[in-house]
Amino acid sequence: MMKNFIVFEKLGEGSFSTVLKVKRQSDQQEYAMKKVRMGQLKEKEKENSLNEIRILASIQHPNIIGYKEAFYEEQSQCLCIVMEYADQGDLQQHIQQHIQHKQYFQEIEIWKMIYQVVLALRTLHQMKILHRDLKSANVFLHQSNYKLGDMNVSKVAKKDLVYTQTGTPYYASPEVWRDQPYDAKSDIWSLGCVAYEMATLKPPFRAQNMEGLYKRVQRGLFERIPSKFSGELMTIIGLCLQVQSKSRPSCNQLLNNPILLRNARQFITESRISQQTQSSQAGSNILLQTIKLPKNLKQLKEKLPKSKYLIESANKSYDESQVNSTYLPKIHNQKEIRSNCSVPPLKSDRYQQQQQQQQQQQHAQINSLHEDRSKSIANSVQMLEQERIRQKKLLEKQQNLKISVIHQNAIPYINSSSSQIQNLYLNKPNNHESNQQKQYSEAPKPIWWG
Repeated sequence: MMKNFIVFEKLGEGSFSTVLKVKRQSDQQEYAMKKVRMGQLKEKEKENSLNEIRILASIQHPNIIGYKEAFYEEQSQCLCIVMEYADQGDLQQHIQQHIQHKQYFQEIEIWKMIYQVVLALRTLHQMKILHRDLKSANVFLHQSNYKLGDMNVSKVAKKDLVYTQTGTPYYASPEVWRDQPYDAKSDIWSLGCVAYEMATLKPPFRAQNMEGLYKRVQRGLFERIPSKFSGELMTIIGLCLQVQSKSRPSCNQLLNNPILLRNARQFITESRISQQTQSSQAGSNILLQTIKLPKNLKQLKEKLPKSKYLIESANKSYDESQVNSTYLPKIHNQKEIRSNCSVPPLKSDRYQQQQQQQQQQQHAQINSLHEDRSKSIANSVQMLEQERIRQKKLLEKQQNLKISVIHQNAIPYINSSSSQIQNLYLNKPNNHESNQQKQYSEAPKPIWWG
């Protein structure tokens, strides 16, 4: 199988393994190949190597180094793991470069690392997998995105707790130092150490010997990050570096933290990670069965997972149309970015959703008021119409009554002769003359003075 690859250079070397940069001849793509010398390993170390293959092959996430293929080379007795190649190296190399140039990272880069590594940890923790060795050397950069790798000592927590003590001392949590059971919050502590190291270019807890380092970790006291960084970054780091594991946030709590939401909105389009994509990937991540170590290593070929070259990797760039911009808000005005690359306060998405719900409720209330008003207007119009009909009927009744009265008064004249009617009018006194006489007779007498 090695004949299918062209070796370019050596990327790194450990006690029993070597990482090479290779090119696959069939697709002319570059990959990273980890060659583990199985003949020199103990049984437990061999199981760890198989466990790394199992975990990598089970996960497909844009912020986790992708698995491509695994095979056993009989000639060199090496277990070869082909993985995604990180073209920008690991974070520890970048920290060393900043130390040499005496230059700090931009704050936006630290927020980006925190956000993308938390996304990777959330996927692991949802599958009850603990990384257990999160450090700057295991955080890789590929196309300006941060990816979590090196699952050699990762472990599946069957009862949410792990008892085996492992990891790098500078990044180990207080409960690991005390040889106590630990859970996913131990990875959150390591994330805080990496973020602190990225801000200060040195680990948060340092000492001349292991005993001094143990005491510093148990006290949980560390210097503040440089003043060029915002207080919000110090707050998130402080949350991760809580001595009591119960006081540390989970991955979901970090992703819902308004501080992280404010500062992560700048690169949501750049990272091309949408909420819909995350949910679809969560359904496809199924933990494979444990790869049992055979007595004869030649039989490993039948037990190793199938290659994933033909499967569209989630680590590739996403289509812009698939990005759900409502998961994290974007910056439409670049003037909003401060000089230290932090972002001014902005209402969180949860607050905006609440505001939208309140607006919808208000619109519903307004619509109901309009409906009630229209109903009352219709009722008023109906009552006015009924009143108009009643008045019309009453008027017609009065007119009919007047006609009947006139008709009754006109009956005596119907059968009378013209001379009799004329005598009636002649005998009828003149109302105008009688009124004038009454006025003269009742006129007041004048009053004379002097």
